[in-house]
Amino acid sequence: MPTRSAIAAALRHLAPKLPAHEFEAVVDHAMDSAGLSVASPENAAWLSLVAYARHTFTDYDALLADGYDRDSARFFVADELKALLAEWGVRRPLAPDE
Repeated sequence: MPTRSAIAAALRHLAPKLPAHEFEAVVDHAMDSAGLSVASPENAAWLSLVAYARHTFTDYDALLADGYDRDSARFFVADELKALLAEWGVRRPLAPDE
């Protein structure tokens, strides 16, 4: 399992402009996710960042609740998610399946 400090270091590199309160929430998400316990710190940071941003700052969950499938909901929030990640200084592109 990646350590909290390793995930935090990877996240600082990945999203240098991420506000402090969001930073801690993303690291907490990574640490609490059983599925990320075997991920590298970099992957854990990335996957947590994307999931946190999608669920917290977009209409993704509302679209799912309205009956959209996962891929369609992700499609409809992709531009908003990309813009938010860019604001946080993320340079890594969002893959179509993320």
